[in-house]
Amino acid sequence: MIQVGSLLNASDNSGAKKVLCVKIYKKKAKTASFGDLILISVRSLRNCRKGLIRIKKGEMYLALIIKTKVSKNFIKTATQQTFFSQNAVILLNKQKKLIGTRVLGPLLKDLRYTKYLRIVSVCSGLL
Repeated sequence: MIQVGSLLNASDNSGAKKVLCVKIYKKKAKTASFGDLILISVRSLRNCRKGLIRIKKGEMYLALIIKTKVSKNFIKTATQQTFFSQNAVILLNKQKKLIGTRVLGPLLKDLRYTKYLRIVSVCSGLL
């Protein structure tokens, strides 16, 4: 579960490495989970040439949560439970389109049934 102030990894090639959650876009919710939109601030960048990085440190972006660490008392209603070892997001622009061109690592199949089908086609695999 992601709260305001959580430090997350960026799992795309937009240029961000670590991001900080600033706001959760859910009504009356204090935590966000898989598939939710949040507002983030970029805290650190990846090491690559300056011409390739499209974002700057300290800027605010929308992000979609794709991986979350889940506590042991969380029970998923589906038959299988999938847990990740890190919290990760994908950066989006104001029109809710990908900033990067690739998604690093596999995604859950549950994302296929949302309005973010484009992200599933760009990812490297599904779980």
